[in-house]
Amino acid sequence: MMTSFTSRLYSSSTDLQTVIGLLTASRPAERITDYPGIVDLQEILARPTIQANTSLWQNASGQSLGFAIVDDSNNLLFEVVPGAADSGLESQIIAWGVDCLRRAKPDQIGTLTLDASCRDDDKERIALLERHGFARQAVRSLHMTRPLDGPIPGPHLPPGFVIRHVTGEGEVQALVALHRAAFGTENLTVEDRLSWMRTPEYDPSLDLVAVAPDGALAAYCMCHISREENTRSGRNEGYTDPVATHPAFQLRGLARALLVTGLDLLKQRGVETAVLGTSSDNMAMQQTARSVGFRVHTTKLWFAKPLTWEHFSVRH
Repeated sequence: MMTSFTSRLYSSSTDLQTVIGLLTASRPAERITDYPGIVDLQEILARPTIQANTSLWQNASGQSLGFAIVDDSNNLLFEVVPGAADSGLESQIIAWGVDCLRRAKPDQIGTLTLDASCRDDDKERIALLERHGFARQAVRSLHMTRPLDGPIPGPHLPPGFVIRHVTGEGEVQALVALHRAAFGTENLTVEDRLSWMRTPEYDPSLDLVAVAPDGALAAYCMCHISREENTRSGRNEGYTDPVATHPAFQLRGLARALLVTGLDLLKQRGVETAVLGTSSDNMAMQQTARSVGFRVHTTKLWFAKPLTWEHFSVRH
């Protein structure tokens, strides 16, 4: 029989620190930066739509034991503290995630899947997901790294193109349009981009854009350093993603030029290792990353659970 836990919806900004505390208490240091990391939580939990689909669990004495989020892409993100994993809490969280998505999108039952991910060496999480009806997908997420102790090549830009940093929130509309065109989706919103730029450690001088001769934003690479994540993980890393190039300006070396510029800026700030993530089916990004010295460090698997009306309904 499952142990009964109390759950409540995310209700205020103070809950962000509770969620971050649960994240760091639940993961070993080497996985602190796995998605969602601290910066990711700061970004996504700034959005009211995701706050409404976030719950925290506690025991009878009020001790926080876990959290779960169903994000705007139908991904179930969750962690539970050691000791609570064998108590049935994870099963309750998965049932909550199914019900959360079912209530949010009732007209899409039968066509939606609830998705989840974990490292390919996390045997316990893989077994948990498969036990609850999640099927492994072909796509994987690649976590790539590049040491910064060696030389970094200089950027080579087409004539008339320049690289600069984002000038401020006034460019958000253009950045979102660039991202949508590059990836062929409308998933990124203005609110999403603003949430990236409003995290505590956002550094506008690391938010890079390549500008065409006519002034159009042709590509971007958003670099950042999280001192908080580095302190908790014991590493000294900086990120060089996401990266996107508008279709009208692809195959001109802009992504590579942005990456090496970002690598140099991170190195100037004392960072030892650069990190980026990409999809296993994004061969162009993989090739560009490898060309400047990135190599795959870890791999994340993806799982999908079909949504039906027959799933158990969870009440708060």
